[in-house]
Amino acid sequence: MSTSVDDAVAVGVVTDERELHVRMKDGRTISVPLDWFPRLVDASPNERADWRLIGAGEGIHWPQLDEDVSIAALLRGR
Repeated sequence: MSTSVDDAVAVGVVTDERELHVRMKDGRTISVPLDWFPRLVDASPNERADWRLIGAGEGIHWPQLDEDVSIAALLRGR
């Protein structure tokens, strides 16, 4: 199964003290360092846990932090 970066859709998000883990609709999990996102690194666990999917799973938004992350950008390593 080949999925285009632009067609990638998130269905879940988990963070720990060091990484952001994004569960994808196709079954993959993408993990990236929190260091890529200074607002997430500096946030409390409760602030990081307060997220919602945007654009039908094309991105993640943390309202308390005013942070948005694109799934396509994660897959591109940005």
